[in-house]
Amino acid sequence: MGPLQPHLADFVVGLVCFFAIFAVLGGILLPRIEKTLAAREDAIGGGTERADAARAEALATYEQYQAELNAARHEAAQIRQAAAEEGAARIAAVRAEGQRQREQLVAAAKVQLEADRVMAEAELREDVIAVATELAGRIVGEPLGDVPRVRDIADEFFAELDAKALDTRVTAKA
Repeated sequence: MGPLQPHLADFVVGLVCFFAIFAVLGGILLPRIEKTLAAREDAIGGGTERADAARAEALATYEQYQAELNAARHEAAQIRQAAAEEGAARIAAVRAEGQRQREQLVAAAKVQLEADRVMAEAELREDVIAVATELAGRIVGEPLGDVPRVRDIADEFFAELDAKALDTRVTAKA
């Protein structure tokens, strides 16, 4: 019989072996292969999806980071501006206080100088009166310190000097 017409026993044994192998392949091997293929497909397709999700999450995190960084930069600029303004205000306040103290010192010094000038002038007038009286006494030959009009004459002389000095100051200013 040939290969196209097998013996019945050979044909039955061949069919039994074929169905046994088919059952083993279909029951055990094919599910494992399908499971492996599904896992690979999940790994490939799901990995891409997970990568896209991770990329989107990373992008959102990066944008949030950039927003926080920009906010921090803006806040730092505001703090620098406020510090500069506060520094300028403090410098102005210290300058004003220094100016006020300087003006007080200058005013106090002017008052003190005027008081010293008045005292020196009074002492100098007394000394001039004493020296003039002594000189006049030497010229006359007798002491003039006892003469009551000496003080009046000296006061008139100094009043005339003061009037001339005042006239000189007024004409110099005009």
